Amino acid sequence: MRIQTTDARERKWKYLKEATGERTVSGALDAAADYYLKMRGDTTAQPTGCVPELIRRADQEGSLTAAEIAEILDVDELPVEYRAQWSIGE
Repeated sequence: MRIQTTDARERKWKYLKEATGERTVSGALDAAADYYLKMRGDTTAQPTGCVPELIRRADQEGSLTAAEIAEILDVDELPVEYRAQWSIGE
C-alpha cells in the first residue's frame, strides 16, 4: 500500500512521530491507530472504548474526579496519570 505524500501529511507524520516517540512513520501511524481504536471502541478489534466508558460512568455517577478520569483514559499509547499537590503558605 502506498499513501500519497503531501507537504501537510509529511508535517503531520513528523509531529506524530514526535508525539508518539516512534522513530518511523509506520510505527507512529500504528500507535495512533491503536490509540484511536482504544478510545473509540465499538469495533471488532476493540469492542469497548475508553471514551464511551468515560461518558457512561459520568452519566451514572453524575461527576468524576480527575483521578477517575485519568484512570479511564490511561492506555499504553498515551499514558495518563493524575497527581494532586497542595501547598499553603511558603
